[in-house]
Amino acid sequence: QVQLVESGGGLVQPGGSLRLMCEGSGFIFKNYAMSWFRQAPGKGRETVAVIDTGGINTKYGDFVEGRFTISRDNAKNTVYLQMNSLKPEDTAMYHCARLDFGTYGLASPYAHRGQGTQVTVSS
Repeated sequence: QVQLVESGGGLVQPGGSLRLMCEGSGFIFKNYAMSWFRQAPGKGRETVAVIDTGGINTKYGDFVEGRFTISRDNAKNTVYLQMNSLKPEDTAMYHCARLDFGTYGLASPYAHRGQGTQVTVSS
């Protein structure tokens, strides 16, 4: 079955960096666009970034403001999220998701997501 496992979250000071990883299994990874989204307590879900199947095209939520970079390594079935200049408001559970086949966009639907990795930005 489809599995997505995130890692790399943690506690970081404002201005710091983290690199999140998400390894996929149970499907042909290179055939699907992937996304990262986040959810904080009391807030709605926000799509952070999406990347197309080949890793060439990317899109980001407006709040990213050039601080984050999504990438993927299809040979390793892994998608990454490099986060720099982190702010306290970036604190959330971060999930990766496999977008539905043939879709690519910040609002694209998905049927599979990982359990998430917690990112906390605090001094």
